[in-house]
Amino acid sequence: MSDSASTGSLSPSTEGTSLSPGSPALENLSLKDVTEEDKAAAVELKGKANKAFGGIYEVTPHNASHDHTSYTGHDFLGAAKLYTEAIERNPTDATLFCNRAYARMKLEENGYAIADTTTAISLDPNYVKAYYRRALCQLSILKPQLAVADFKMVLKLDPNNTLAKGQLTATQKLIRKMQFEAAIDAGQEKSFVEKCREAIADGACEVDKAYTGPRLDTVTSDSSARPQYKITQEFIDAMISYFKDGKTIAKRFAWEIILGCHEMISKEASLVEVELPEGVTCDVIGDTHGQFYDLLHLLSLTGPPSKSHCTLFNGDFVDRGSWSVEVCLTLFAYKWLYPDRVFLNRGNHETKDMNKVYGFEGEVKHKHGEATYGLFSDVFTALPLATLVCPTLPPSGSKIGGKPPILSPEGRKRFFIVHGGLFSKDGVTLDDIKKIDRFGKQPGNEGLMCELLWTDPQEANGRGPSKRGVGIGFGPDVTKRWCELNGVTGILRSHEVRQGGYAIEHDGLCTTVFSAPNYCDSVGNKGAYVRIDAAGDQEYFTFDARPHPPMRPMAYASGLGLGLM
Repeated sequence: MSDSASTGSLSPSTEGTSLSPGSPALENLSLKDVTEEDKAAAVELKGKANKAFGGIYEVTPHNASHDHTSYTGHDFLGAAKLYTEAIERNPTDATLFCNRAYARMKLEENGYAIADTTTAISLDPNYVKAYYRRALCQLSILKPQLAVADFKMVLKLDPNNTLAKGQLTATQKLIRKMQFEAAIDAGQEKSFVEKCREAIADGACEVDKAYTGPRLDTVTSDSSARPQYKITQEFIDAMISYFKDGKTIAKRFAWEIILGCHEMISKEASLVEVELPEGVTCDVIGDTHGQFYDLLHLLSLTGPPSKSHCTLFNGDFVDRGSWSVEVCLTLFAYKWLYPDRVFLNRGNHETKDMNKVYGFEGEVKHKHGEATYGLFSDVFTALPLATLVCPTLPPSGSKIGGKPPILSPEGRKRFFIVHGGLFSKDGVTLDDIKKIDRFGKQPGNEGLMCELLWTDPQEANGRGPSKRGVGIGFGPDVTKRWCELNGVTGILRSHEVRQGGYAIEHDGLCTTVFSAPNYCDSVGNKGAYVRIDAAGDQEYFTFDARPHPPMRPMAYASGLGLGLM
């Protein structure tokens, strides 16, 4: 499917299926256990994997005695699978583990990549590239102290490595900055929401007289009074057009939008409940990650919010893409204007530590200054953690994974929308989620909030270590038990690239939807969104990336480019 194409009935997709972290056991293996035939086969598979990773198209002849799938484009998942086949033939080759780690890094499976680079180092303790890649993985999952140790090892082995020198310096600066800001935050009495409101009241954030861009309408009639503003669709349209021209709106108007959104989301529970009466649909939109021009195309497909149409943005509005400010202001403006038709869930990137590493902090400070970044950070903590979409009509009779759907106590379908996924323990209820005190809080590395934003589905039953190094993996049995406990028909989550834009997993009970096509200008994936109607039926829509001005991803990442060797 592409653009406006859709389907309402699909068998479970395997797009984006994760690899297990396991590798062949090395303890009792020696070089004599690997035959020359094995080595040759591993080299051939490595070549195919390199081509899949690099985007070279290869056609396998029809009369080949040993047929392999041909890959085209930047097929990182295909590359990882081929490296795995090569490792199975020759698990003594450190380069195979290091290369698979590189593919897994591209898939944001940093936990698995750390395991691979560690294995590569155990096979070759002087493997510079393995230390470097492991350092980048540690940095990606916000463990900069561990990254420093690996960068230092790179420089011990290769003293003239300028890339590692630059990353070490930037990482040490990041650590000092995080420590300093943590100390400041501990002694801070007022939030940036309060500070910015006071600054506005004191006249310290007026619109520059030279500003010629779009303006919010005023609601005060007294010309001598401090202006108060309201949001309109006309302003949003003009703002979007202004953004497309590469321009920045006045800081005062950015503050008004952020504060207007804050007023709306502060009234909502940590678990928002959205009813869909007859004739109303809800579009669930996954990660958008600062890809503004793709967001505009997406909105042209979904149509604007209206009395009969809701939109739910499922987190990760920012970071990676270099128009995160434009994306966030657009979504916040819509939330301010349509509080009962636009819904925003928090993602793992709506957090301070991620914003420092992946570009949003630098972008906001460049475009609107430090106080605006503090304001965004405050408002991110007010975002709801999940949404329960509740169709109100009797179910149509459609099955989920070939079985009758799990229904609410009232006999209706309902869907749990969350950025990450489920929990490290059974028994968590919807009421438990609703009671989470989210305001002013960062998700940390454990607990319900962390797991809502960070966990991922896995193929195996039970629970397992996270492939990305934060949170856990949860299996189909975990999903089924949780849905049955809470009377939930299915989970819709985001958080991970799916090559086809979405994937139906866990026997139809868990759907991943990702809405940033050609993620980071390199992955080649489609974007997608899911439409739910008042009877609880779902349609799946996919779309392709759109051109954008020449600016690389993470252009504002302050020296932490996470560049690879």
